[in-house]
Amino acid sequence: MRVSKIRKLIKLVEESNIGELEVGGWGQKVRITKKPKQENNPSPDQSVTSITVEPKSEPTPKTQTVPPQPPKVVEETDHLVPIKSPMVGTFYRAPTPDAKPYVELNQQIAAGQVVCIIEAMKLMNEIECEVAGRVAKILVENAKPVEFGQTLFLIEPA
Repeated sequence: MRVSKIRKLIKLVEESNIGELEVGGWGQKVRITKKPKQENNPSPDQSVTSITVEPKSEPTPKTQTVPPQPPKVVEETDHLVPIKSPMVGTFYRAPTPDAKPYVELNQQIAAGQVVCIIEAMKLMNEIECEVAGRVAKILVENAKPVEFGQTLFLIEPA
């Protein structure tokens, strides 16, 4: 069914007293339902009382002491470059189950080198590293599902 026809049906339901409309044909079915409008406005004979509670504030001295904050802990992964999954699929470290993995922990790799495969819809997609460096962390187990944007590896740039 064309989008223009669906829009016309939606307009028909909105402008009428119809609560639900279902149209079908040629193996397609469209169902449009209208939710009843709920009146949020009170009637004139109803009284509405609004109460606002504010926290009690105590008088503050002219000089306030700010409690010392702990120093910011810099994570050791801040300088690492992530390799993220460009798609949803299954992560494989090697081209076949009995083959050696593409990369190992602490291995030096070059930019453009294949680091893993992600299987999506029976297609094997090679994932390449964008920077040269050392494999600092492998964050996904072999043959596990991955999400779009999930970090697979952390690379320490050379």
